[in-house]
Amino acid sequence: MVAYGMQLPVQSQSTLYAEPWEVEAGPDALVEIARAADRAGFAYIAVCDHVAIPRRLADAMSTVWYDPVATLSHLAAVTERVRLLSHVAVVGLRHPLLTAKQYATLDHLSGGRLILGVGAGHVREEFDALGVGFDDRGPLLDESVDALRAALGPEEFCEFTGVRYSFKDLGQRPRPAQERVPIWVGGSSPAAVRRAALKGDGWLPQGDPRDRLPAQIARIRALREKAGIEVPCVIGALTEPLYVGEPSWPTGRRTLTGRPEALADALRAYAVMGVDQIQVRFRSRGVSELTDQMAAFAADVAPHLA
Repeated sequence: MVAYGMQLPVQSQSTLYAEPWEVEAGPDALVEIARAADRAGFAYIAVCDHVAIPRRLADAMSTVWYDPVATLSHLAAVTERVRLLSHVAVVGLRHPLLTAKQYATLDHLSGGRLILGVGAGHVREEFDALGVGFDDRGPLLDESVDALRAALGPEEFCEFTGVRYSFKDLGQRPRPAQERVPIWVGGSSPAAVRRAALKGDGWLPQGDPRDRLPAQIARIRALREKAGIEVPCVIGALTEPLYVGEPSWPTGRRTLTGRPEALADALRAYAVMGVDQIQVRFRSRGVSELTDQMAAFAADVAPHLA
């Protein structure tokens, strides 16, 4: 069975995917949608990470990017089972001990529901403003993941020695509720795919079209096998936009629409490729239509995704 999750609307409002109604929406809408995902059996809800958007990108990206730790903590308190994913946290912008403190607390408060999604980042001005080297962000992320493995582990006084970060004899409590916090690595570049294969528990592709996924998945499996990593990597995919049923309004040429059985047929192709979880996004004109779409997908499409 392919699991299904979603990145939440409202919390990031890039013009690439945000719906018009999100501009006026706020915390109440986020809570309603998160609760709907919790009821409908979604595997996770996800929140993005940007610290500040430069003017040159603001028209396309907008400047609306909620903080992932604050947002997921808020939503943890109003949900019961759905997992909480950062998709993705640009962890290189922050010291690993600071990141570990924030996300360990989130995992502790939520009863072990965190999935830490990480990525290298792409906005140079964010790195410049925070005094972090943009051109070294790949190696920085590699070391940050290793440091976070230590800092999010079971030991109260963790220890790590690397090129950029070293710490020992520094205790942090509360510890995460999970013995091992899953780390999913985002990105589709060769370096990102290698990082996911060798350092991650899962892979979050960055919009790979369907025809590219099989080769990427094969590379991840080959790299893990060569490295002697026996635990499978959780493979993700971002689906096309969806609308369950026949829409009475223009939903865009890329949107998959129609009867639940037809949508399930189209989405099962991801499972055939070796995908374990799909991230879905529904076209909608408001919160009620979105939550109706989520409920319809869970009731009528998801059972056919085996």
